[in-house]
Amino acid sequence: MEYRKLKDQDQDGSSAPQDLESLRVKPVDLTKWKLKSAVTIALTVLTSSQAILIVWSKRAGKYEYSVTTANFSVEALKCAISLAALARIWSNEGVTEDNRLSAKLDEVIVYPIPAFLYLIKNLLQYYIFAYVDAPGYQILKNFNIISTGILYRIILKRKLSEIQWAAFIILCAGCTTAQLNPKSDSVLQTPFQGWVMAIVMALLSGFAGVYTEAIMKKRPARNINVQNFWMYVFGMAFNAVAILVQDFDAVMNKGFFHGYSFITVLMIFNHALSGIAVSMVMKYADNIVKVYSTSVAMLLTAVVSVFLFGFHLSLAFFLGSTVVSVAVYLHSIGKVR
Repeated sequence: MEYRKLKDQDQDGSSAPQDLESLRVKPVDLTKWKLKSAVTIALTVLTSSQAILIVWSKRAGKYEYSVTTANFSVEALKCAISLAALARIWSNEGVTEDNRLSAKLDEVIVYPIPAFLYLIKNLLQYYIFAYVDAPGYQILKNFNIISTGILYRIILKRKLSEIQWAAFIILCAGCTTAQLNPKSDSVLQTPFQGWVMAIVMALLSGFAGVYTEAIMKKRPARNINVQNFWMYVFGMAFNAVAILVQDFDAVMNKGFFHGYSFITVLMIFNHALSGIAVSMVMKYADNIVKVYSTSVAMLLTAVVSVFLFGFHLSLAFFLGSTVVSVAVYLHSIGKVR
């Protein structure tokens, strides 16, 4: 039919060059492709190394540093990065109503809620490794998809497709399969406490993520670096309270950075840059990049853990991680349009 249309237009002597021009293959934007590829690689490396660095930062099965000071350092670093980005914007565009730091009380008062939820979630992230290994953590981390999807439906009133509900069930089956333990009397490798902590972390992360998105989109014109800055300021405040409550004596006697190693510093930078990488994915790439990064990160974490921590890559883990990857992909393409 396209050929007949072009033939008729050619007989009429009108608009044939334009139609033929539209049928030509457009050249690929190499700059955009390179940026998207770089973001994908960065997010994959950061995601896969996150759990590895936390486990690697232990000494004799314990954290020699204070996890509260590590969390505080992450929030401070993210705050500094946001300020640096704002300073560059101010120098290029000047200070405007949308990128100025000053804000009214009704705008700022909403940030303590997600900041507090992330505080609890980030602290649990360290303690869960008493019950799971790095590859197992990457698998159980995908419960965030279920909690986020359900909270989207409840809070933001977004509908979930039948494919997405099916993906949730497949995801649960994949996580369970990956945790099967054929060499022990216990059915699952991860004990009950580990599952509970993983589910609690998923709920906290899901609620905080949905709440934060609602805050961000309530003021779409507001510069995201300003919004991040206020989020991180409250994160620093809550982590400072956590230091006073949990590690005050250790910090006063041994110093703020006691027990820190090169791996600990790498872990802090990893946590800070991971949030920035996700923001870049949203801006320069698309959701499918997160899907591929999550899937590849599970495999990379498992392979690296084999060499660093003597992890046994079982058939159950391989099949479970494959099923989880399929579930994540189905969830991403099953969105209601």
